[in-house]
Formats: sequence, structure tokens, C-alpha cells
Amino acid sequence: MTLPIRNSRVKLSQGQLFWREVGYGTTLVFLHGSWNDGNQWLPIVEQLGVDHHCVIPDLLGFGESERPRVHHSIELQVECLAEHLEFLRLRQVYLIGHSVGGWLAASYALQHPDQVKGLVLLAAEGSSVGQVGRRWRWARWLLSRPPLMLWCLRLLRLFGWRQAIAHSLQFRQQLLQSPTACQLLFKRRRAEIQSDYLGDRISWLKLPILLLQGEQDKSTEAQSNQAYTAAPQATLQLTPGIKHDLLSAAPETVAHQIRDFIQQQEGQQP
Repeated sequence: MTLPIRNSRVKLSQGQLFWREVGYGTTLVFLHGSWNDGNQWLPIVEQLGVDHHCVIPDLLGFGESERPRVHHSIELQVECLAEHLEFLRLRQVYLIGHSVGGWLAASYALQHPDQVKGLVLLAAEGSSVGQVGRRWRWARWLLSRPPLMLWCLRLLRLFGWRQAIAHSLQFRQQLLQSPTACQLLFKRRRAEIQSDYLGDRISWLKLPILLLQGEQDKSTEAQSNQAYTAAPQATLQLTPGIKHDLLSAAPETVAHQIRDFIQQQEGQQP
């Protein structure tokens, strides 16, 4: 049985936040990835919402939440999430985060350790793997020099690089549609971004953490996710046969893995 999802909005001090909510029981808060909104989690929530209380916000600056003209940072997202959970009167939660949502989840757990019972992270950013200067150089170039970029791509097309060009143009469109993600990941002062990176502070996370990824995933995102094994209670669970983007490739598997993790933490048998 699929329960109806409730859509809501609230005006927080940082801006208006939109979220989806379904189910009852142990509270799971789902934090979406860099190029998505809360809809990313719906295939997971359809399975977990039957016996869990699922809260799925669009982060500030994403999806149907307000896009205020403010300087975005992980700290701002932490403040927004804290105010949202306070509004919902949620004292104990599990945070499940993908990509920049994983970065936010881990950062929130460091600042609010008594409120977070556990983390589930997929392709989590923020560990400092793939430093901003090197990793995002291509993205910066795609956004900062449109005339030159288009001229170069057209030139490369003459040499038969059509697939690579199509991928680059698609990526550029993704960047243009996600200005807040770009600011969080690479369109800020490098020193500020690096100060948001968790780095050695990952070892300060003293709560149960489940890290999920495909067994064959060798991407920078996967390497960043694996860096969270530095936390003393972190467990890395690999799914065979998956090369990249476990969440999209195997949502039923991810839902099952999350359910087992929550049951183990709540003292139940899977």
C-alpha cells in the first residue's frame, strides 16, 4: 500500500522551504543531491514510507523552495535544516543524504550530535577528495566563458568529438539550472569552500554511518563517499554490478539497505 504524500511549505528565516512528508514511526530525513530536488528520493520513500516517517525537503535554493539572493554555504543549509526540524518538533532523526545532501547531513550531525541517530550517505561530497581547484575547473570554464566555450566546442565537433561535446553541453545546461549547487561546490572563494570541507573532522562523527555505493564505481564522488570510512562507526556497503549512481540504478536495493540499517539501530531484527 502506498500512502499519500503531503506537500507543505513554511517561511523560515532563511527563506521559504518546500517539503514532502509521508508515513509514521521512526523519522528519516532525506537530503537530495547537487543536481536534483526532493523528487529524487520518491522511489525510495514509496517503499520506506509504509512504516517510517519520511521528510523530504527541497533544500534552500533548489526545486520548489525559495531561491533567495543570499550567499549560499553549507553552514546556511545547516541553519535552515535546524530551523525546519525545530518547526516540525523532530528531536531524533536519521539523515539520509546524496551528494551535497550527504555533505549537509554529515555537517549537521557534527553540529547537532544529540539529534542525529545515524547517517546513510551516497556519493557524499564534502570530504575534501577532489579539491575544488582541480575537480571543478571544467565546470567553471563552461560557465564563465560562453562565447569562447561554444566556439571551442564547435571546433572540436569538426574533429568527430560529437559525443563528448553533447555530454559537455548537457552538463553545462545542468549547471545553469542548478545555481545553488554550483555556488556550494565551486562558485565561492576557495578558502571558504575548503573551510566547509569536513576533512579530518570526519573522525569526529561518533554515530552509526552506512555508506552505500556500487562495487564498480570508481568516480570522484565514490572516492569522496569512501573517505567517510574515517568515522569510527562507518560501514561501507558495496552493491555488486553497479558502476555509477547507485540511487538511480538500484532504488529497491537502496531502500532495502536503508531499512536494514534502521532496524539494526533500533534494535530490531531485519
